[in-house]
Amino acid sequence: MSDKNLKRIYMDHAAGTPLDPRVKDIMEPYLTEEFGNPGGLYREGRRAKDAIENARKTVAGVLNCATDEIVFTSGGTEGDVLALMGVAHAYMEKGRHIVSTNIEHHAVLSTLTALKKEEFEITLVDVEPNGIVDPKKIEAALRPDTILVSVMYANNEIGTIQPIAEVAKIVKKHGAIFHTDACQAAGYLPLDVQRLGVDLMVMNGTKMYGPKGSGALFVRKGVRIKPIFFGGAQEARRRAGTENVPAIVGFAKALKIASEERKKESARLCELRDYFIERLTKEIPRTILNGDARERLPNNVNVSILDIEGEATILYLDSHGIACSTGSACTSESLDPSHVILALGKPYEYAHASIRFSLGRETSKLDIDYVMEKLPEVVKILRKISPITVSENATGMSHPEAFAGEHLRVKAKSRSYK
Repeated sequence: MSDKNLKRIYMDHAAGTPLDPRVKDIMEPYLTEEFGNPGGLYREGRRAKDAIENARKTVAGVLNCATDEIVFTSGGTEGDVLALMGVAHAYMEKGRHIVSTNIEHHAVLSTLTALKKEEFEITLVDVEPNGIVDPKKIEAALRPDTILVSVMYANNEIGTIQPIAEVAKIVKKHGAIFHTDACQAAGYLPLDVQRLGVDLMVMNGTKMYGPKGSGALFVRKGVRIKPIFFGGAQEARRRAGTENVPAIVGFAKALKIASEERKKESARLCELRDYFIERLTKEIPRTILNGDARERLPNNVNVSILDIEGEATILYLDSHGIACSTGSACTSESLDPSHVILALGKPYEYAHASIRFSLGRETSKLDIDYVMEKLPEVVKILRKISPITVSENATGMSHPEAFAGEHLRVKAKSRSYK
């Protein structure tokens, strides 16, 4: 069968999603006839400005916040950098200590590394073996000079959902500012910032069927951030540069659709995810689920298939028309093992063997059945030629009993996504 005729199944929605046709339709006028600069006083400029402000109202409505608390950005990385750098530089006279976790996205970890070079002190709290942080450990890490805490809402690699509201109460009591990266969570979890209690929240359009290069940062009223680049007075002087009108309009529409369809779609994906995990752990020996079985995103399936390299598995699956990944799209060009899997206390071999399948709106049970028709064959081939053999008692192994597979079969109560 030629590549053109090969059936393609896309299971990397955590890296990027297709553009929703409804989003494309609302963006289209601003890519063609509605080209005016939002800073212009003439009619075309005013229409562009109105489109931005209407989008801001839509986003604020979903987040249950004021319109002036929304800053439009180019995506998750810019949002995280603006939040962390902006707060650190605005509050450095109060303190230079920042607390985060060891499984954050590289956009956060790399920014913290840069701040460390500016003589900020960084404390990374270890998560539990299931990938969830203990709020008490966050509390124990706080100091009088702690100005900022950053804990992601849901992990991009293993899908674990963090107790954000609980952590927020602890941080607020201490008097620090709380930031969360919600890029993976935005399409599946509640985003009411009043209930969550966050001060800064980052979202990314391409993770929820919006345009690439779109995103938003929620900044709670009263929280100061210094801009990270300079120019005009756009976005209340917090983010200089001519606004990307089609991206902003598309982002708002994608967020609204995701919010309206979230409960129904999350329930559907939970069923598919649990069915997939059940088959993987039953039918492929020595397959380990990474992350918590219950407190995880509805679309996330991350496993380590032992004795083979994850990269090799992905290339073989691609030849069968299946697209998946070893983890974060931001590190896919690196051969380094997943820092997230290592943070769970698992050995390098588990990290190198990890594969992430992230399901989406178009994913069906038939798609999973097709993957499970091809994947066991791929594993069999790769294990025959692999020089790697991982002992069941490998150092760093968090759950040796995982080989029995019983605790990975997620027929127990699924998490509620209300």
